[in-house]
This record gives sequence, C-alpha cells and structure tokens, in this order.
Amino acid sequence: MIIPFNKPYMTGKELWYIAQAHHNGWLAGDGSFTKRCNAWLEQRTGARRALLTHSCTAALEMAAILADIQPGDEVIMPSYTFVSTANAFVLRGAVPVFVDIRPDTLNIDETLIEAAITNKTRAIVPVHYAGVACEMDAIMDIAARHKLLVIEDAAQGIMSSYQGRPLGSIGHLAALSFHETKNIISGEGGALLVNDPALAERAEIIREKGTNRSQFFRGQVDKYTWVDIGSSFLPSELIAAFLWAQMEEADAITQRRLDIWQTYHDAFLDLEQRGKVRCPQVPAHCRHNAHMYQLLLPSLEKRTAFIATLKAQGISSVFHYVPLHTSPAGLRHGRAVGDMRHTLELSDRLVRLPLWLGMEDHLEEIIHHVIAAAE
Repeated sequence: MIIPFNKPYMTGKELWYIAQAHHNGWLAGDGSFTKRCNAWLEQRTGARRALLTHSCTAALEMAAILADIQPGDEVIMPSYTFVSTANAFVLRGAVPVFVDIRPDTLNIDETLIEAAITNKTRAIVPVHYAGVACEMDAIMDIAARHKLLVIEDAAQGIMSSYQGRPLGSIGHLAALSFHETKNIISGEGGALLVNDPALAERAEIIREKGTNRSQFFRGQVDKYTWVDIGSSFLPSELIAAFLWAQMEEADAITQRRLDIWQTYHDAFLDLEQRGKVRCPQVPAHCRHNAHMYQLLLPSLEKRTAFIATLKAQGISSVFHYVPLHTSPAGLRHGRAVGDMRHTLELSDRLVRLPLWLGMEDHLEEIIHHVIAAAE
C-alpha cells in the first residue's frame, strides 16, 4: 500500500450540501452557500469584504487589477513561491522583483525589501509559507513609508495568525486557497479578502465581470451594466456548498492537523539535535495551522536519497518550489535583487512529509521510516 502525500478530507456533509444547492435551484455563483462562506471568512478574519473565487490564482489576479498594476510597474515578492504569485502581476505587464527568504521560516526576508524598492515599485506580496506568518509589522511599515500596497498571499494561511491577527487581515488585500492540498478545501477554490475600504466596491464589480450586478440584486440600482474591467471569478454553488461543510468543521480540522504536526515534531527533535535534519521553525508570535510538515536535509544529494528511500517503503514525500527567479519565465519576466543564497540552498534541501486527516494510523510507520532514511 502506498501512503500518499495528500488525501482530500471530507467531513461527511459535503454531498448533502451539494444536493441542497441543487434543490434550491441555484447552481451558479453567489447563491446562499457562497454568502455563508463569505460571511464566515469576514467573521473569522475581520476582513471588510470576503469574496469567494474559483481559485487563489483568480483572487491574486483580482488583486493585481485592484492595485491598478500597469505595464512596467514592479511588484516585490519572494522567489520561493508558487507561480501564481508572479503570474497574476505579469499578466498586467508588471515585473516581479524577487528577494531572498529568511533561513528560519522560509518567508520573504523583510530586511531586504527596502533595498529592492524603486520608483516603479507599486506593491509588496508577502507569502506566508507553510501557514507561518511573515513579519507583517515591518512589511506594513515599509509599505506605509513608500506608499505601497501590501497583498498577502495567504494561500496556505487559513486559521493562522500573526501577533493575534488572522493572516489575510493585515495587508490591503489578501488571497486564500481552498485547493485540495490545503487545510480547508473545495477541490479548487479561493477567496479575495479586502481590508482597504476604498477597494471593496470595485472588487465586487471586477469579480462580476466588470458589472454592478451585485448592486442590482441588492436593489441599489434599477438595472446592472458594464462599468469596469473584470472577468468571471465566481465559483459555482457546488464548490461553495462543499466548502461550507469544511468551514463548519474548520476548528476541528485545524486541531487534528496540529496534533499530527506536533507528533512529527516531537519524534524528529533527536534527529535535529544530531544534525541529521532541521525541523520547521515557528516564531513565538506566530500561530500556525499545520499546513505542512517539512524537513531540511543537509544537501540535495541527501534529500534525493531520502525521498527515494521513503518511496521504496511506500511513503510519498515531495520537495517543493523551484525558485521562480531561476525558471525560464522568471528569467524572462522578472529580476532578482541580491544573491538569493537562502532561496537557492534551502529549496534544494527541503522535503515535505504526508500530512492529511485520516493518516493518523500510519504515523508510527512513517516516523519509523523517516528516522531510518535520515540516518
């Protein structure tokens, strides 16, 4: 039997809620389940406006439009992230400016941001890696002094917080993911969080294909029409119904993931003390959500052998991002500031272990083989 890296979790109510959506006679976007999910996000994060989207990528693309990104503008971000972080802005003609990551959290190094700012810089996009918060106070301070927007890529950050503030609630805008590999899932799915009141109305319009359709349904206008650029960013009610079942159980899901994460962590501390691996590092002022459990091996060669050894035992472990600044599109569309040494080194050494609800019965076996493979 193969123990997969990820297995999507179902609470048991997903199909029932999907059937309810069909019974209600509304399968397109912005039905009752979408409204419930939006309200839950606003209540849990404190965002002024939460808008479900069909993916986190879509939410980032909406954020790029709301930020009024123009050709030639520059957007600062880490290179160690998923392609959507950069793509959303490249689609608007912008240049992603990559800076190095911190060696502890693998988040953007806030001390390097200011040196990357030019007169073309329009936004900073911190990515909360593994659901562990970036140093948002420092980043927001830099943005305020340079009059820049902050767009949190909180794809992995649902139910995490920084200094007691939910991730996604700190920047001017934020994007969440509900992809099947995340903690709270809908297969594909995402959300845009709008914290700047000045952007809330336009966000709704962009999401509705550039129309004021939502205002029409609320009775604020007597007919709706095309008023701005936009696209079809709404998920269907089937997606929202599935997601609602997950949101209802979000606290329990998060706690179970944290329990698995902690079991791993306790088991591997001896390996870390002996220099065989490095375990995840979570600053005391950050509350994480156990999105993933990753180890840093001593070298690329050790990681390659480690993954192969676990695979031979029927355990799927995977590495993560190829740094964007080294990729063909990254070289073509972006530029890096500094030597990027932590990004280059740590991306070669990182491996992610299985972490999904229902794998608890396999934990002892996985831990045994991980320890053996790391020796």
